[in-house]
Amino acid sequence: MRYQSLVVALSLASAALALHDQQYPISTAGETHVRPLDITNDKPHSYIYDSSSEKWRFDEGPPDNATGNLIFDSVHSLLQHWPNTRYRNGHNIVPGVIPTGTLLYHGTSRDTIPSGPDWTATDPEHSIVFVRGYGSGWLLTLAATRPLKVLYFDGSSAAKVSEGTMDTQDTIAWGEVQPERAFDEISRIKDLCQWGKEFGIDGFARMEMDFEVMLCDFTAGVEVVSFLHVRVLQKDKNPSPYRSPSPPPLDPDASHAVIRTFEVMHSGSWHNHYPGDSRIVLDLAGLVSLYDIALAPSLVPVRAGLERWDHRVLGISSEDISQVKRRLTEVISRPDQGSGIDWKTLTHVIVDRYANRLELMQHLLNFTSSDSQELLQRAKLVQTQLYIMLAPYLLDTTVVTSADTDTPGLHPSQWASPVFRLCATTHTTGMINQIPLMTSSERLLLKAVEDTTREICRVTTNMWAVGVMSGLDILFPIELNKEPDVAQIMNGWRQDILKLIAWLDWSIWIKCRPACGPEEMCYLPTWPMNAPRSPRPREPPRGPRNATDAPAEVDDPADRPQPKCIRRISPYKF
Repeated sequence: MRYQSLVVALSLASAALALHDQQYPISTAGETHVRPLDITNDKPHSYIYDSSSEKWRFDEGPPDNATGNLIFDSVHSLLQHWPNTRYRNGHNIVPGVIPTGTLLYHGTSRDTIPSGPDWTATDPEHSIVFVRGYGSGWLLTLAATRPLKVLYFDGSSAAKVSEGTMDTQDTIAWGEVQPERAFDEISRIKDLCQWGKEFGIDGFARMEMDFEVMLCDFTAGVEVVSFLHVRVLQKDKNPSPYRSPSPPPLDPDASHAVIRTFEVMHSGSWHNHYPGDSRIVLDLAGLVSLYDIALAPSLVPVRAGLERWDHRVLGISSEDISQVKRRLTEVISRPDQGSGIDWKTLTHVIVDRYANRLELMQHLLNFTSSDSQELLQRAKLVQTQLYIMLAPYLLDTTVVTSADTDTPGLHPSQWASPVFRLCATTHTTGMINQIPLMTSSERLLLKAVEDTTREICRVTTNMWAVGVMSGLDILFPIELNKEPDVAQIMNGWRQDILKLIAWLDWSIWIKCRPACGPEEMCYLPTWPMNAPRSPRPREPPRGPRNATDAPAEVDDPADRPQPKCIRRISPYKF
């Protein structure tokens, strides 16, 4: 059986090589006529196979409904607290395991181990807020005795609000989104565990102020490490706001409850960025994404015109929910492990390569001067950064076309299309032989990586080519008939970088400026201390600035979380 599988795989690989400059049709939804390597489904292609300059046009950006950048950023952000707080409405379900020996914590007011499904935390600070009693409570510590099979819902999927955080898990538990049941956690955990029992699911990983695991059976796959009777202040008998829609008022004198609540957020911040909470190991070859247009096409018009903050799964069709559940059943039941490609590392390699450099270019371009020489020197600094970024792809055989040459129908930078192609495909060309071994999830990931690197390289290569044709490049110097309009070049570059950074939308660029002091930490407003509120009218300002009587809406920091420094010691203020 293994031999036959090997023969089939080798045959498919040979066929893939033969298709070097042709289309390679792949389905992500288990359906015929679906082209997952083109998320927008408007023209079939895989960038790996396209070498003609016509396929690498600088005037062809991503379509409006493309989601490759969203899938890429979501995958890069998995299990990281910061980006999943910023965009709290998750769209991805990922199978994973909690390794043997990993500790989980459960706080309670009773000295009994739960006999049914209940909640555990990956950090004890999170569980301690549930140690409620009249002066004391109980903290249970468990250790995994085998790999625990879990499903992870991304976003702030444990934040109990009706604005979209629980949409994805509701479709699995109840077959539809039910925003009015945001606080129906008892039914949710029971129904999720009942659904997962058939597939051997031990629990469900989610995130709020910190990460948690909804454990289905406290007697399966875990053993008790300790069950400690710990002391709490008597007035803390019910310090947690988790079961109430509105958080309690904060005491600036720092009651013990406020200290403990802050420390949950503090422990969550340990997992803000890569590698995130590494105690949960995800299987990206089994990723199910609601941003997959082939899998959930009904969400395309739902998202149309909305900012990413407002994306949610509410509005998905019943047919798409059925398809999502079928796909999820397939990925958690599949016998094969996929291609073996480390997609998590690949996304981080790409972000590491470009994030800091794009940020530096944005800084360099945030510059104006009436002195033409100052402006010229700044433009040369930007051109140098572009050259550094593209250095691995600048061929010695490159022939620069003069800026004065105007070929009808041909973009002025088209001579640089080989650089564009090499830059865009360098991370994926070596995967050609692995495509037949890829799962449908991996083919979706491949397309997301291709879409993302293509746009980065399209924009930066075009910027570099403009600089070359303007006589700014030291590696490809040219003589000009007239002085370049440096101010116009800088303005064009500035718009290009701003658009690219907005399209990529990586949360690594979201930070406290200036950096926080030693008694502070950088914080994104999060549930429950900054729970989203329904918009409510406020008194319009008087005077000529408001010519109408229409009330404005109250700004809600939880709807558009922005970073700010908060104190780590008393007096606290969130």
